[in-house]
Amino acid sequence: MAATDDAFPWRSVALTAFLPALLFAIGEGAIIPIIPLVAGNLGASLAIAGFIAAALMIGELVGDIPSGWLVSRIGERPAMIGAAFASIVGLVICILAPNPWALGFGVLVIGMATAVFALARHAFMTSFVPLRYRARALSTLGGVFRAGFFVGPFLTAGAIAVTGDAASAFWIHIVACLASAAVLLVLSDPIPARPPVLAPDGRPLREGEALVEAEARGLWPTIAAKRGVLLRMGAGAAIISALRASRAVVLPLWGISIGIDAASIALIIGIAGGIDFALFYTSGQIMDRWGRMWSAMPSVVGMSLGHLVLAFTHDVPANVQWFIAMAFFLSVANGIGSGIVMTLGADLADNHDPAPFLGAWRFTSSLGAAASPLAVSVITALTSLSIAVAGIGVVGLAGAAVLARYVPRFAPHRGPG
Repeated sequence: MAATDDAFPWRSVALTAFLPALLFAIGEGAIIPIIPLVAGNLGASLAIAGFIAAALMIGELVGDIPSGWLVSRIGERPAMIGAAFASIVGLVICILAPNPWALGFGVLVIGMATAVFALARHAFMTSFVPLRYRARALSTLGGVFRAGFFVGPFLTAGAIAVTGDAASAFWIHIVACLASAAVLLVLSDPIPARPPVLAPDGRPLREGEALVEAEARGLWPTIAAKRGVLLRMGAGAAIISALRASRAVVLPLWGISIGIDAASIALIIGIAGGIDFALFYTSGQIMDRWGRMWSAMPSVVGMSLGHLVLAFTHDVPANVQWFIAMAFFLSVANGIGSGIVMTLGADLADNHDPAPFLGAWRFTSSLGAAASPLAVSVITALTSLSIAVAGIGVVGLAGAAVLARYVPRFAPHRGPG
């Protein structure tokens, strides 16, 4: 028998969903700033280091394709545990990597495992949180993820200060994955919000598992059927994701290129992550009170201008100060847009059968996240990092124009207008 909303066991959900997600995010946040640094230590050029950092997003894009099928077959909890151990495999490859390409393969494996973990925890929340609490639970989950990205780099800075080795951050993620898996193994599931449904082959599925199976089954047909809205609004969402992914790759590369040491880069990125984390609730308030445009446009324009300003400060005398200022500015811009891609996707999805569109929407935005770091790497190889960063900024402004054209101008409490 399902629990009533009033008797909903928040503590059990916090422990079995939020705590594993926080631990996993701390580990991921610990390694993101140092992947280009480790690649450079293995002899990679700045462009190749950017490509290896991009392997994380490419892995997530590749992992998005089978993850819905996998979660629906083995369940949310086993999928998260399996993803944690798959991440450990990738992390061990990174630690033992003798060259940049082996490192890149390890990072790719981590990205694929991250995609499975992320989708499984979304399905878990859908299964176990009643509808009336779901928005709060998912927004809190987003805040938990940002909290991990805030804490992780500080742990990395401390580990580098103690060991003198940037690769020590991979051990932080290994510990985080083991801790996350241990929590999932030890604690039992809360009571599902709704009874199981049957898959087409007769298997019982919880609500979240049914959701991700519908996403996986309908991915390619939905992309074909909804190509119009995906080309318009999806392009804007992809550019938002591209700016975010570029920021995650560009900041470590920029720090390396202007001569900042590894521990300081991790510390700066950690403080910037704290700014991002502090704004996640503000973004939701802006969207609910004044409309999606008032979150989307300041975020996209801000991240675009941050890239453009950074591009012109590489060789100025105060380049370190400019780097710190732009890292913080980009975090403010990103924080203001927290949740905007998921919210727009939910707004556009069919209320009666949202899963296929949401799967296509997430895949479209992931394309932007994967393409942006690759573009930075290629343009850096052909020209310079400054030109690559400026190019991303220009693309971001184009994305702002797309969003200005297509995002509905309304405040939910007033209705369209």
